[in-house]
Amino acid sequence: MLHGTPVDLAAMLAAREARALRQWDLLARFHAPLLSYTLNIPGPVKTSAAIRRAFDIGLGALAAALAQRNIPCIAREERHEATGDEAILALRAAPEEIKAVAVNLEETHPLGRLFDMDVLNAAGEKIARRTPRRCLLCGRQAQDCARSRRHSVAQLQEAVARLLRTGCAPPPPA
Repeated sequence: MLHGTPVDLAAMLAAREARALRQWDLLARFHAPLLSYTLNIPGPVKTSAAIRRAFDIGLGALAAALAQRNIPCIAREERHEATGDEAILALRAAPEEIKAVAVNLEETHPLGRLFDMDVLNAAGEKIARRTPRRCLLCGRQAQDCARSRRHSVAQLQEAVARLLRTGCAPPPPA
């Protein structure tokens, strides 16, 4: 069980709509691809101290990966609400290159399964993954498990809690 303030579906839908409006505003101002970063957190609690730490770790890893590829960030907006933590970055690079960085983090970082990094091209079209995401619990295609409700919210929350405990743990003393 994740501890924090529960939010309802209406609040989540309103947050998604507000994020889309911010994305369109950034696209209109910068005419550049965007990376929209949130976390995949099942259930009604979308943020807490541990979830925020995971978000910040992911944002740091993203910044480092973009810097390593010499991809400049020209604008960044962050929000931390009960509906979840989110960041939108306008970037100067080909959207496919940005998506490759995002997918690499989602697939290789210890907390990457929680990362949700969507990339939009300068026209606002979402860049699709080449390979589908895997389920947090069973390794099948995540969309199939979600659509069929193969796993309970409680099972998914426990898997997220385990990831948070291991992925956000402080490093051992040197």
